[in-house]
Amino acid sequence: MLQRVQRPALHFPGTICEIGSAVDGWNNGDRVVVANSAPCGICSYCKRGQENLCDDLLFLNGAYAESIVIPARLVEKNMLRLDAQTRFRDAALTEPLACVAHGWEETNAHAGDSVLVIGSGPIGLMFATVACKEGCRVTIAGRGRRLETGRQLGAHQIIEADGQKSYREAGEFDVVIEAVGKPEAWEVATRSVRKGGKVNFFGGCPAGTTVSLDTNLLHYSNLTLFSSFHHTPRAIRRALEWIESGVIQAPLFVDGETILDELPELFRSMASGNRAVKTFVRTAASN
Repeated sequence: MLQRVQRPALHFPGTICEIGSAVDGWNNGDRVVVANSAPCGICSYCKRGQENLCDDLLFLNGAYAESIVIPARLVEKNMLRLDAQTRFRDAALTEPLACVAHGWEETNAHAGDSVLVIGSGPIGLMFATVACKEGCRVTIAGRGRRLETGRQLGAHQIIEADGQKSYREAGEFDVVIEAVGKPEAWEVATRSVRKGGKVNFFGGCPAGTTVSLDTNLLHYSNLTLFSSFHHTPRAIRRALEWIESGVIQAPLFVDGETILDELPELFRSMASGNRAVKTFVRTAASN
């Protein structure tokens, strides 16, 4: 039970060009987006509704190609049909946005909350956009020209990150979302939230790293600390809804473009400090 999807860009949007004999409900020419993983649906974590922690999470990585074969489980659980007007470069944001959707759901913020997002990369900017949409007052702490993108997305306040001990002078934050993935940023996040507030350590740090946290602060400020990882089928669908309703639009997130043949040069530029938010990788004929 396999599908072959033609001309994927970034996170698996494309057109079906071949259908396995046991597959129903899909046709050649259907425009789809596919997640990069799918849970088993039968382990204890899946039964608890924690599909992101599935004991048998099936990953499919490899969108940098002209075609890719989609395993049956991903076809069943995490392949979604695109609206006719949805461009591939918009749909390509589904997977990272699904991770944000899952993290936002677990954060359980409410309209009127003051939210600090530490990090102005693609994930931080997506969190800021969603928080603004939900009626929160949003501050972004980051660096460089991406901060201006944050302002365009609706952030109420932007702060140039400078390694300070906390951001509490910038406001009393009900929620802090760490979207950098560095131990020092995790530590700053705990020092920036108000008493009784919540911190989502969303950015994954390198393996083997540790953080030092002020136990007195955590206990006597009654802080809630947690981490969000990956996405669920529910989050994948929520993300595509946000994209197709215009909440998240490619022009403010995809500010670079290249073709598949120039991928090595893109990687070199990223390693040397390319500050693009996201880069659209296409075949010559792709949209």
